[in-house]
Amino acid sequence: MEINATLIGEVIAFLIMIALTMKFVWPPLTRAIEERQQKIAEGLEAADRARKELADADARVAEEIKAARAEAAQIIERANNQATQIVDKARTDALMEAAKLKAAAQADIDNMAHRARAELRGQVAQLAVAGAEKILKREINADAHKALIEQLVAEI
Repeated sequence: MEINATLIGEVIAFLIMIALTMKFVWPPLTRAIEERQQKIAEGLEAADRARKELADADARVAEEIKAARAEAAQIIERANNQATQIVDKARTDALMEAAKLKAAAQADIDNMAHRARAELRGQVAQLAVAGAEKILKREINADAHKALIEQLVAEI
């Protein structure tokens, strides 16, 4: 191979081209590549952060659901207790009302029995007077013998 001026000119032109490329073309390419790498790294970090935030959000949602279920269970338990209390109160009120009605009925019965006894005493007194009239064959004056009649009614 012969080294001539053309080859040397080509080598010099090649070296100048390399120098110009290294000075003007290579730095913007390197910067573009580095910026792209940085954007990719930031995107990966953002994706990792998003995954972590999603996992945290899922955990918080699970905790909220668990808390909501616990609160719902408490509300149901309170409602059941309140229903039981209402039923017990209604039962107690009904028993008290029944006792009042029974007492009122018993008082009415006692009052009626007392009136019936008083009426029977009066009838017995009249029968006693009538019987005494028949026995004595004369009429007894009820006004004149009121004290005697009252004593007779009290004994009966």
